[in-house]
Amino acid sequence: MSHFTSEDEALLQSMLRQLLQSVREKITGAPSVECAEEILLHLEETDENFHNYEFVKYLRQYINNSVGSVIEEETEKCTSAQNQGEVSGYDTLVQHVTKQTHESKEYREMMHALKNVMMVVVESLINKFEEDRMCNKELDSKTKKECQSGYYTDNCSDSDSSLNQSYTFMSQEQLQLLVERLDPVQPKEVRQEALQALCFAPPSDILNSECWPSLRKHLTLSLSDPDATFSEKILRFYAKSFSSSPFNMTREVYTSLARHLELYFLSGEYSLRISAGLDVSNKDVNNLLKKIRLLNEYQKEAPSSWIRYPEKYMEEVVESTLSLLSIKQEPNHPDFLSPVYFLALLDIKAVWFKKWTHAHYSRTVVFRLLKKKYKSLINAAVQQCLDYFEFCKTTVNTNSRVNDYSQQHCSDKQSFSYTGPELQYAYFVHSLCLLGRLLIYKQGQNLFPVQLKTKKDSVSITDLLVLFIQLTYYSPSYPKTALAVHTDNYSPASLVMEILQVFCDQTGCAAECLYKDAVIDALLDPVQSLLNGTEVHVNCLETTLSDVADILARIAAVEDGLSLLLYGENEKSAKEGRPTAVHIIAQFTKKLLQDDISLLSGSESLPVLKGAFIFVCRQMYRTCEGLQVLIPYGLHESLGEAWKKTSLLSERVPTPVAGADSTSSISLESKSILLREDTLLDALLNFSATPKGLFLLHSTGTVNDCVNFMFRSLSKKLQTNEYEEFGNRVIVTQIAATPTGAVALQSSGFIKALVTELWALLECGNDDLRMTQPKSTPVDPIDRSCQKSFLFLINVLSYPAVFELLNKRDIPNKTMYSLREVPTDIIDIIDRLIILNSEAKIHSLFSYEQSHIFGLRLLNVLCCELNTLLLLETQYKVSQVLLTAQEENVTETSEGPGNFIIDGLSVERNHVLVRINLIGGPQERILPLRVLDKGSDPYPWPMFSSFPLPKCYLAEIPRKAEFRHVLAELIENFVSHLSESRLDCFFSTGNYKAMDADVKNESLSSVQQLGVEMTVRYGKYLNLLKGHAETGLCFVLKNCEKFLKQQQRTVVSSLCCLQECYAGYDWFASSVFLIMSGDAEKTLTFLQRFSRLLASAFLWLPRLHRSMHLPITTVELGIHPVYFCSAHHIETLLKAELPLVFSAFQISGFAPSQICLQWISQCFWNYMDWSEICHYIALCIFLGPDYQIYMCISVFKQLQQDILKHTEAQDLQVFLKEEALHGFRVSDYLEYMESLEVIYRPVLLKDMRSIRVQNT
Repeated sequence: MSHFTSEDEALLQSMLRQLLQSVREKITGAPSVECAEEILLHLEETDENFHNYEFVKYLRQYINNSVGSVIEEETEKCTSAQNQGEVSGYDTLVQHVTKQTHESKEYREMMHALKNVMMVVVESLINKFEEDRMCNKELDSKTKKECQSGYYTDNCSDSDSSLNQSYTFMSQEQLQLLVERLDPVQPKEVRQEALQALCFAPPSDILNSECWPSLRKHLTLSLSDPDATFSEKILRFYAKSFSSSPFNMTREVYTSLARHLELYFLSGEYSLRISAGLDVSNKDVNNLLKKIRLLNEYQKEAPSSWIRYPEKYMEEVVESTLSLLSIKQEPNHPDFLSPVYFLALLDIKAVWFKKWTHAHYSRTVVFRLLKKKYKSLINAAVQQCLDYFEFCKTTVNTNSRVNDYSQQHCSDKQSFSYTGPELQYAYFVHSLCLLGRLLIYKQGQNLFPVQLKTKKDSVSITDLLVLFIQLTYYSPSYPKTALAVHTDNYSPASLVMEILQVFCDQTGCAAECLYKDAVIDALLDPVQSLLNGTEVHVNCLETTLSDVADILARIAAVEDGLSLLLYGENEKSAKEGRPTAVHIIAQFTKKLLQDDISLLSGSESLPVLKGAFIFVCRQMYRTCEGLQVLIPYGLHESLGEAWKKTSLLSERVPTPVAGADSTSSISLESKSILLREDTLLDALLNFSATPKGLFLLHSTGTVNDCVNFMFRSLSKKLQTNEYEEFGNRVIVTQIAATPTGAVALQSSGFIKALVTELWALLECGNDDLRMTQPKSTPVDPIDRSCQKSFLFLINVLSYPAVFELLNKRDIPNKTMYSLREVPTDIIDIIDRLIILNSEAKIHSLFSYEQSHIFGLRLLNVLCCELNTLLLLETQYKVSQVLLTAQEENVTETSEGPGNFIIDGLSVERNHVLVRINLIGGPQERILPLRVLDKGSDPYPWPMFSSFPLPKCYLAEIPRKAEFRHVLAELIENFVSHLSESRLDCFFSTGNYKAMDADVKNESLSSVQQLGVEMTVRYGKYLNLLKGHAETGLCFVLKNCEKFLKQQQRTVVSSLCCLQECYAGYDWFASSVFLIMSGDAEKTLTFLQRFSRLLASAFLWLPRLHRSMHLPITTVELGIHPVYFCSAHHIETLLKAELPLVFSAFQISGFAPSQICLQWISQCFWNYMDWSEICHYIALCIFLGPDYQIYMCISVFKQLQQDILKHTEAQDLQVFLKEEALHGFRVSDYLEYMESLEVIYRPVLLKDMRSIRVQNT
């Protein structure tokens, strides 16, 4: 500012004047100078336009030019100091830079120059203001002389202020004189002078005075004065009052203005008619609009403050408004232009009503008054919507596409008039928005049904919703109304869809209004017409159908809405032969995918429409109950075929040529095809949200492509921290439960990304973040930052995935590991974090103890699945590695090895060793804790470095020999009887006679041999087996393998699980062997007979391995019916019977099917005591295989509170896999299981029987 010119001074004056004019109303209403200064000081906080003022922009630029370099320099210094640990924290940085800048030479020079310049500018403004004021005094000297005795002025600014505004204060005597002069009997000149004086007075003084009641009457009468200047000044005073006075005062101003308007509309002076239109340029009309606009502005502002005042004040405002808007048309003049039309022009979307009904405090009053006195307002709104609909129908029937109701004259010249139809349309839009808002609330719904004079029957909420939906079909989709210029789209279609979307988001409102058969029928009316090939009266068909699909998708996303689409409003009383919504939607979607709808063929919007209806179906088939209804339509096949066609098209798109236009049609076309391809892959991927859906997805052959798509999507979301989508985690868990899915996850790069991310968190830390303080030492066994990756690994590593990823793969066991060598596979995780059997591995870890504990915790969870335990033990000798580590972890004494060193690692190893080498239920084995106690003996559990285990880990078992013999005899006789009945035999089996000689040369796999050892050890502990039991069990397993091989197919597959015998140990055969007390002959005979029954398919998992009884397509997928049938129905029943538990699984990103598959495949070994395992097997044999499903539901019922607790703790999957079922007794839930059988058996048994002829 060293070169400050006269032009600069004029520019600054202009900027400052603009700022002061913008805040004039705020300061003139201030009661004192101090208050005015406070308003200016806090202007940035209170004025949303603060940073848009030219003066503020100028100052900001000036400050930046003057001290910007100083700020940058100081910031650089602080950043360097912060990196060296001298300064920490953002707040400290700001304070330091601010202080240094404030003390700089540049800042002092800037402030000095700025003060000098601003003094010149302000002085000039003050002088100019004084000149203007003197001029005004001369022009208005007469008025000033008459009022001089009653007024005095107080200059509210001193020379240092940027504002010099005068305020006029009045005593009660002067106010009384003012009231007398405003009396309508006074001469016009006297009243004008009094009004002028009134405008100078603070509104709070006027409204608080004793004279206000009289003054209010005079002002109300003066509003009707033919001279518009009176009305203008009174409205200015009212506006000033509204902006600067509290609600308890302004309500009287508002009610007086509303009363004046009500009297005016009812008087003989008012003669405007709808048919004549409305000329806004007319002075009287313009004046009337100003009054109503002032009312409307106050209507929208009042709700922010009226809660602080007595309810009766608010009630006065509400009632005066409703009274004005309820002015009825005279019978002789139905063309009467009522006040609500004017309000509709000014507030077409009824924002005032939205604000009034937002809070319960005011909503209660509004709805009470509407119900009690002003229901005619609601009736008129409903009638207006009906009238518009009838007009639209007439237009369609006459084949006219011009809607006069909402048509405006096309002209570049601005229009200052509204035609009759335009006025009607404005009122229609206002009515539509008002009714849409009203129906959100229960009190508003209670106003229905309404009785109209033009209709015999009353109009219910459902009738109104159907009317709204029909409006979207018959009215133009994008009317060019005079009301839609520059702003929102006021087409009926968009307004109705907006209302319906709000309804969908309000649970109570949706249940009361939307979830009705009539409403769904109305939504699906054009869809049904297209399916039937009948005429469709819908404007912009594709857009309307897309909107309908959007609403249907929102409905399907909620449980009650989904139930409505699947089963109708009342499932029990649904009409026979009348298809529910899901069937219409499925048929239409399938026809869309097949391009089988002639009216839509060739439409540019067809891909979007397909995507919209696919999404509706997706919302349904990603649930168990929705999928069950949609299976007959084969949508997975249609989507698979559509994707393959689209994929071929994307391959044919020409490669862009160098120098060609990047925005060419080829480029746009390729983008469109890729988008369609991703839409179809996403739709297919969502089939994997349920076990049976995943089975169907596998049958399409698109699993690899879907998993690749999922990985790409998740990678993008990882970069934007949107990884927390529960649905995606459940899908990953489901996919990993199948062999093909696990291989797809590996080949897509998903496993690699998961392992890499884990390693970065575990070993590398957040190196990319600037460290302002040291990282806290982790106190949990698994640091919270790694917990998510830990749980994800558990979700992915179910036994099918472990077998495919680890079978016959050796540990790397390198002699040296680089610190930069990052694991990329599950085998690397085992090598680097679990089997730390060399110094090289230990030295390769930055956080050895934390990382190894992570690995041991992971191993502990994985080994809870007995098949995984056998695989890891046979391939990697896990027990021996841990025993060796324990042996090395002892104190050194002169006499030799001393005591075990008790630390985090030795405690973890001890727990894992006991768990993996001891079989037993909750009361049969005792697992050592993994925490240290306080006191002299922090860890009372004995450690060991060689077998056998200390006996303290074995509980005493009560002997029940009698029970065992009875159970064995019962199931033997029962199965023998059923196997001889042709009706009860589900599978046909050939003759097989077990001979020692036939299997003598056969050998069991290492997994089977280890399983035999564990079984025999458990059996001897239970006193069920005697010496040489291993030979008998080996005989049984070898013969079973040979017997079942006669019924197996030859399959050519890359899956490991289909290369050889059943991938896992035969826990069911071992259980039967124990039940038969080690009698090999009886066991084998029982299993041969049992293999003919349906129950064998679900209890004895090796029974259907590569079985010829299953379709070849099912066999090739390597997915067992226990997964896609039993586990699927467990999820279905869980959602219906225990919704809280089902939600807990969804939130945890874990699938109930995975833990149930684990329980069932190992016959609940390690989870239940032997007696309960016997009950489970007997229950499924005697009462039917569906009791397997009821059993799992009963377990979840028992665990409900624990599941909810561990969901909150974010370790649900760890709890379910590690913890035995404490306190669970089959007999306690027998009655509950019988109740489930009554409801679900027909559906479950039918589906279980369908595995043999699976055509889906």
